[in-house]
Amino acid sequence: MQLGLSAADLDFQAEVRDLIGRAFSSDAPYDGSREHDRRWHAAMAERGWEISKWPTAFGGPGWSATQHFIWERETTAAGLPAQVGGMGLGMLAPILFAYGTPEQQARFLPDIRANRVHWCQGYSEPEAGSDLAALRTRATLEGDHYVVEGEKIWTSGAHLADWIFCLTRTSQEGKKQEGITFLLIDMRAPGVSVHPIISIDGRHMFNRVTFEGVRTSVANRVGREGEGWTVAKGLLTHERTGQAYVSLSLSLLARLRDAAASVPGAHGGSLLEDPGFSSRLSLAAIELEALAMTELRTLSEVAMGEAPGTQSSMLKLKGTDIVQRMTEFFVECAGPYAAPWFPEVAGPPEQIGPDWAQPEVVRYLEGRAASIAGGSDEIQRNIIAKHVLRL
Repeated sequence: MQLGLSAADLDFQAEVRDLIGRAFSSDAPYDGSREHDRRWHAAMAERGWEISKWPTAFGGPGWSATQHFIWERETTAAGLPAQVGGMGLGMLAPILFAYGTPEQQARFLPDIRANRVHWCQGYSEPEAGSDLAALRTRATLEGDHYVVEGEKIWTSGAHLADWIFCLTRTSQEGKKQEGITFLLIDMRAPGVSVHPIISIDGRHMFNRVTFEGVRTSVANRVGREGEGWTVAKGLLTHERTGQAYVSLSLSLLARLRDAAASVPGAHGGSLLEDPGFSSRLSLAAIELEALAMTELRTLSEVAMGEAPGTQSSMLKLKGTDIVQRMTEFFVECAGPYAAPWFPEVAGPPEQIGPDWAQPEVVRYLEGRAASIAGGSDEIQRNIIAKHVLRL
C-alpha cells in the first residue's frame, strides 16, 4: 500500500528505520526471545516510543495517525513487534486511564511501561466463551477483600504472567451483564493454579486458570462493583482494533507473491501466473487495501481522543478473514511440503522443502484460532448488526 507522506512524515519514517537498524541488523535479526524483547524495549524507551499508543497525559509521544501507520508498517516489515509489553501495555493500560483510580494508575502503570510486570486476561470460561456474560467465576466480598472461586480458560500467557485482569460475578441479580466486577489478581496468590493447554501448532500459549479461595484487595477493583461489563467492553474495543492484522497481512502478501513466483503452476509458468490463484490473491489484496484505509480512519479518531467504537468489530472481523486467507495461500503454495509441519505427520528434523514452508504452515495452524480469540466472528457480526446497522 502506498501512502502520500509529508516531508515531516518522511523524516519520521527515516528515524524509525534508523532505530530499527541500530537495534537489529539483517545478519542478527530479532528472534522473539526475551533477550531480544528487552533489547527492543530499551531501544524504544530511549525515545519514549515504547508507549506509542498512550495519551500524552500518561507520557505518550502524541503521534499522529500517519505516524502510527508508519510505525506499524516499518516494524512489521522488519519482523519486530510494534510494542513490547503484551496485554498490560495495550489492553489494561487504556482501562486504567479511563477507569483506574489515581492510586491504581500510580501503582501499576510504571511497571507496565517498564515491562517489569506481565499481565494476562481472565475473560473466557468453559461455559462462557462467546456468551461472555454467562461467566460464573464468583467473587464474594469479605471485609476489604474479594474471595474468588472459579475457572478461566484459553488464558494466553498465564504461565508467564505476574498478574491477571479478571471478570468475576459479584451478583446474580438483574440481567447477565449486570453484577460483573473487574478485578486485578496476583498470579502468585494462594489458590491460583495454571494448567497448560497445548495448541494444534505444538506450542504452549494457552492455559486453564483455576481460583480456589483466592483473595484480592478491594483496592484491586477497577471501576465500581457491578460495572465490570462496561469496563470489559471498553477493553475489548482496544483489543479488537489491534486484531485488524493489517501490517501482518501486508507483510504476508509481499512474501506470498515471492513464494508463489517460485512454485510451478499447473499449466506452465509459476503459481503466481496461474489465473485462478492470481485472481483470488488479487481480490484479497484489494480487500486488504480497503481494510488498511478503515484502520487509518480509526487511528485518526483515536489520535483525536475518541474510543475505537464499533468499527473495531469490523476491523477485527475482516482482518481475521484476510490474514487467514493469506496463510491458506501459503499452504497452497507449499503443497506436499506443508504436510510434515502438521503434528500428526511430523517429519524428520532436517529442512524439507522451501525455507518459508515451516513457519508459514505453523502460522496457518495458529491462525485458526483468530476467528474465535477476542470475540468470535459471530459475536462481531452481532455487534455490527446491532450498533452499526441498527437491526
